[in-house]
Amino acid sequence: MLNSEPMLRVEGLSAAWGRTPVLEGVTFEVGPGELFVLLGPNGSGKSTLLRCLAGLEAPTLGRIFLEGRDVTGVPAHRRGIGLMFQDAALFPHRTVYENIAYAPLLQRRSRSSVDEEVGRQVALLGLSGFEDRAPDQLSGGERQRVALARTLAARPRMVLLDEPFASIDPELKAELRADFRRALRAAGASAIHVTHDRPEGLFLGDRVGLLFDGHLDRVAPPIQLFADPGSERAARFLGYNILVGAQGPEAVDPREVRLSPVGPDGPALTVVAAGTTGGERLVILRTSDGARVEVRGPDDGETPAPGDLLRATWSRSIRMPPGPPGPPKDAKNRGVL
Repeated sequence: MLNSEPMLRVEGLSAAWGRTPVLEGVTFEVGPGELFVLLGPNGSGKSTLLRCLAGLEAPTLGRIFLEGRDVTGVPAHRRGIGLMFQDAALFPHRTVYENIAYAPLLQRRSRSSVDEEVGRQVALLGLSGFEDRAPDQLSGGERQRVALARTLAARPRMVLLDEPFASIDPELKAELRADFRRALRAAGASAIHVTHDRPEGLFLGDRVGLLFDGHLDRVAPPIQLFADPGSERAARFLGYNILVGAQGPEAVDPREVRLSPVGPDGPALTVVAAGTTGGERLVILRTSDGARVEVRGPDDGETPAPGDLLRATWSRSIRMPPGPPGPPKDAKNRGVL
């Protein structure tokens, strides 16, 4: 539970496309100034959840409270929630200044107040000198900065971000993520950030909720979530291998797996692919029952070839259900496959 009254409280939210359930009984809270990440694979219902929160779609069940007020049936434009899509959706015939100033002008703020608001957002998001440019003169990252500035200029009580970095070049993402987080912090806004990108979600979130097939699987701070995924599905999504040790299924970090030639006894893994990813070696293998195993480590020694049979060992793991998930095992408790 949060230590203070939540900015947003969602209770038993369900939604459907026709007769097909999309969300079922989703319940969670977002605290004041908290950056909450909804992390899950494509098709898990993340965008539908945001649209329900924003008032663009009606849930079939459940309630949405904003600062203690039930807004489930309140029209979108009266909720005080800002929604930013993957596509920046800037007004094409308006300059950067005019895009950012749009909401403050609609709110009938004074010209001096509008100028001050735009200046603050421009400085905060690194857009100085871009005020007179049109959207088609901006890069993808610059357009996303303007879109966030336009969203924050409306002074929403809650900001919803739907995959804002999905179309951004990888080399620009890290800086853009950090700038977005800094801007949200400076605005004091509570936010929900939706993504299927695991590193992005764990980097950004104060807390992270895992959404699978319309069900909220688990909510925890990033470090806690990664250390204790709680289920095999969550562990796989977070990048763990699920391997069978002496005491049953175990979640094993790909960096903890060691490969060696297979002996005369015991099961073997078959190499599917192997190569380097810039200073790190990546090896993809399959177990005898077809399960995928990923191994990452230093790029030294001989690289395995497809078809090679190898044995895997590991010294650290997280025990998976049946039974409650346990803490990481001691290094003496080795697994062998």
